[in-house]
Amino acid sequence: MDSHRLFGCGVTGPGLSYSTSYSTVPSIPNRLLSSLKSEIGNSLNSPFSSQFDCDTNTTLSDSLKQHSFMENLSGLSPSCNSSLESNTYFHQLSPSLDCRPESMQLSSGVTSYIQDANSSPNIIYTLKELETALMAPDVEEEVTTPNVPWGESSRSQATGQQSKAWTHDCLGSLALQHQIEKCLKPVENLSFRGIPPGNLKHLLIVCAKALSENNMDEFDKLITKARGDVSICGEPIQRLGAYMVEGLVARKEASGSSIYRAPCCGEPESKDLLSYMHILYEICPYLKFGYMAANGAIADACRTEDRIHIIDFHIAQGTQWLTLLQALAARPGGAPHVRITGIDDPLSKYARGGGFEAVERRFAVLSEKFNIPVEFQGVPVFAPDITRDMLDVRPGEALAVNFPLHLHHTPDESVDVNNPRDGLLRMVKSLSPKVITLVEQESNTNTAPFLPRFMETLEYYLAIFESIDETLPRDRKERINVEQHCLAREIVNVIACEGKERVERHELFGKWKSRLTMAGFRQYPLSCYVNTVIRGLLRYYSMHYTLSEKDGAMLLGWKDRNLISASAWLCDS
Repeated sequence: MDSHRLFGCGVTGPGLSYSTSYSTVPSIPNRLLSSLKSEIGNSLNSPFSSQFDCDTNTTLSDSLKQHSFMENLSGLSPSCNSSLESNTYFHQLSPSLDCRPESMQLSSGVTSYIQDANSSPNIIYTLKELETALMAPDVEEEVTTPNVPWGESSRSQATGQQSKAWTHDCLGSLALQHQIEKCLKPVENLSFRGIPPGNLKHLLIVCAKALSENNMDEFDKLITKARGDVSICGEPIQRLGAYMVEGLVARKEASGSSIYRAPCCGEPESKDLLSYMHILYEICPYLKFGYMAANGAIADACRTEDRIHIIDFHIAQGTQWLTLLQALAARPGGAPHVRITGIDDPLSKYARGGGFEAVERRFAVLSEKFNIPVEFQGVPVFAPDITRDMLDVRPGEALAVNFPLHLHHTPDESVDVNNPRDGLLRMVKSLSPKVITLVEQESNTNTAPFLPRFMETLEYYLAIFESIDETLPRDRKERINVEQHCLAREIVNVIACEGKERVERHELFGKWKSRLTMAGFRQYPLSCYVNTVIRGLLRYYSMHYTLSEKDGAMLLGWKDRNLISASAWLCDS
C-alpha cells in the first residue's frame, strides 16, 4: 500500500460536509523532546518547572531512535527505555490535540510531577510497562491514553457573560485568594442548632433538607454556617462542601443552568483546561480503567477483522484510540484498515482545544508513523440527534460502538416522553455492531428526588475527592484547578438543576444492563487478563482502590464505594 495514501478524513453533519486527505504527514521531530525542559522551566506559571529532569529528554530521544515499534509492543525487553519510550511518546501527544512543541510540553511536565508526587522514579516506568503489556500483538487487550474527564461537558457554551458567571456570580465566595487566606485561620468549632462541631457532612445534609422543605429562613442560617466551614484547600469533605454549598445556593436562586453552561470556571485558556484534564488522568486511575477495559473488549472482538469501523460517541481529543491503533498496526497478520467516526456536539470545540481538524492531525501522524490506514470522520451533532445516515456504515466492516462516560447525558423517559436514551440504543442495535463498550459513573442520580440525590452525590464525590488527596497535596494549586474545572460544574448541575437543564443523569450498572438488554444486546465477557493488569496498575496508586466483577461488569471503586463501571455488549441474535 502506498504510504502516501494512508490517511483520510472528513466532517459531516446537518448541512455540513467536507473531506481531506493527507499525502504526507511528517513524523514528530525528536528535537522537540529536548526542548521541553527549557520551555517548561522558563514558564512563570508552570507548576512543573522544578521537577523536570533534563536526562529524561536524552533518554527518550535516544530510545526513540534505537528501538523498533515491535520491541515496544512486546513489553518483553529488559531495557527500561524500550518500554518507556513508546508510551511516553504517546503521553507527549495525549494532553493536547496538536503536535507542536507548545502542545507537547504539557504532558511531560505532568508526568514528571506525578513521578515526584509518588516519590519514586520507577513508578512511571512500571505503569508504562503494565500498559505496554496490554498492547502485545499476541494478546487480546489494549490500553489507552487520556481523553476527557467528567468535567468537560458536551453542553459547554462559549458565551462571554455566562462563561464568567461561575467565578464572579456563583463562586464569588470561593475566590482562590480568599480561600487560601481562610485556610490559614483557625476554624471555629462552635455547635449550631444541635449539629455537632466539625460534622460538616451532617450540616450539608441539613442544609439540603431545609431547602427541600422550602424552609428558606432556616436554610439561609444553615448555609451561612456551612460557608464558614468549607474550604477549597481543606480536607476532602471541606473541599467538596465548597461546591455542594454553591450548588445549593444555585438551586435556591435557579442559577444552576447558567453555571453549568459556562465553558468552565474562570474561563481558563483551552491549553490550561487540557492541562487540568491530563493531571486528573495521571493522579487517578478512573479514566485509564475505562479506556483499558473498552479497548480490550474492542481488540478482542475484532482481533481477526481486516476492516474495523469505530463509532465513538464522545471523540473529544481522540486520545483513547492512540494506543489501540498502535497495537493494531503491530498485529502479526498485518494492520487492518480502520475508520473512526467521532461524534461530538457542536458546542464542545472550546473544551477540545480546537475543531475536528486537530483530531485529524493526530490520526494522520499515527497513520504515517505506524503504517496503518486510518480514516477519520467528524460528526458535530448532539448524540440524541444522530441518525444512521450520518454514520456511513459500510458492508464488510466490523463495527465497534463506544460510549465513554457520556451516555448519561442523553435524556431518558423521565425527561422526554420519547425516551432519547433508549432510542439511541435501539438505533445503534439497528447497525448490527460487532461490539459495544459502555463506561459510566456508578451513581444513582437520574430519577432520584432532590434530597436522596444530594446525599448520593455527596457520598460519590467524597470518595473521588479522598482519592485525589492520596496523590496531590492539598496546598497544590494544580489540585484546586483540577477540582474546580473538571469536577465542580458537574456537582452543581446534579444538585441545582431539574428537568432538561439537569444534564448529568447517572445510573447504576443494573439500570444500564436493563436498558441494553431491552434494546436487544447481551453481555460480552471482559478479559480476565485485562482484570489482572488493571489490578497490578492500581497497586501503584493506592491500596484503597478496589476492583470487582458484578453482573458481568468490571467495577472500579475507592474503599467500599464503587465509582466506575465498564462493560461490553453484543447484539442478541
